[in-house]
Amino acid sequence: MATRIDMPKLSDTMEEGIILKWKKNEGDTIKQGEIIAEIQSDKADMELEAYESGVILKLFAKEKEAVKIGAPLVIIGKAGEDFSNLLKTETKKFENKKSASSEISKTTKTTVSKISTSDKRIKASPLAKRIAIEKGVELNYLVGTGPLGRIVKQDVENYSLVSNVKFSDEDVNRIPISLMRKTIARRLSASKVIAPHFYVTIEIRMDKVAEMREKINSEKNVKISYNDFIVRAVSIAIQKHPEVNSSWNHDSIVYHKKIDIGVAVSTDEGLTTPVVRNSNNKSLQEISSEIKQLAIKSKERKLKPEEFQGSTFTISNLGMFDVENFTAIINPPESAILAVGTVVEKPIVSANKIVIGKVMKVTLSCDHRVIDGAMAGRFLQTLKQILESTTEMN
Repeated sequence: MATRIDMPKLSDTMEEGIILKWKKNEGDTIKQGEIIAEIQSDKADMELEAYESGVILKLFAKEKEAVKIGAPLVIIGKAGEDFSNLLKTETKKFENKKSASSEISKTTKTTVSKISTSDKRIKASPLAKRIAIEKGVELNYLVGTGPLGRIVKQDVENYSLVSNVKFSDEDVNRIPISLMRKTIARRLSASKVIAPHFYVTIEIRMDKVAEMREKINSEKNVKISYNDFIVRAVSIAIQKHPEVNSSWNHDSIVYHKKIDIGVAVSTDEGLTTPVVRNSNNKSLQEISSEIKQLAIKSKERKLKPEEFQGSTFTISNLGMFDVENFTAIINPPESAILAVGTVVEKPIVSANKIVIGKVMKVTLSCDHRVIDGAMAGRFLQTLKQILESTTEMN
């Protein structure tokens, strides 16, 4: 009996996948476990295996084509077998969902209306909704300026004005948007709109961390980074303030028992956040080694789903670019993200004397539905104490 294989959901944020390459053609024989295709998700490139042995009876998509989750990819069966029963309803469904390989949206106004108004969390005035439908604007990409973040007429018109600006092809280079970049835009736009962000910044003396880092790197012939120290210190601080290791879940607040730290890694297509699992149970050296391995796999798009999904707290560090201070957008469904700046030398007052010290600024972005200012302050105060003393860092 013929079997149809559909586009699998390869990450928690994936909505579609791109067929990078078919490893088999129609009419080819394939064995169970053999690779049928290479698929690009929004986070990594994956290999699709055959669930059973047989003959490739039909391939549904072309290479470089985007396919929605759940849409058919391939049918495997016996040579000459009738598989029309697998096409009657699914082909029509697939044709309706199929995405063009071009990243230019061809969504109709009716579709936009369904997308924009079906999410009850989006607060918009009736007039704003009507204008959004007329102009083809998706409300979930807008930040409301009305009362309690409500989207009003002016928000839609301003967005439409900017998004509809036309440029001559002679004056620009157009680069198709990757699945990763589309997902980043969608998730972070939603996060900024839905989660009421507030920010708390603190300055931390890093002199003892610098000394400890230099000692470890020279004695053990390794390369521990400042970021490794921060991941370790954050893990310890979260144990003392579990409220920041949480998620908003509509009718409840979820406090995570495990501490799984997402570490933002820059790639050619955007940021990925590989996860250091149970980071509070790992030594400084273990954290350092794991982050290096995850960063390499991330840049090569070889991360497995369990290596980039399900973080409970995220750290984003721009210190390597000499950035002293910035704010980051919360990675949903988490409640906080720590933005880390560079370590700089500057005059500071110590024991009533002006000395040159190493300092670093960090900013905690918080979801105010879960974390209030006092919670954020206590967490950062503990983090500061851990890094400035280093007594708990081993």
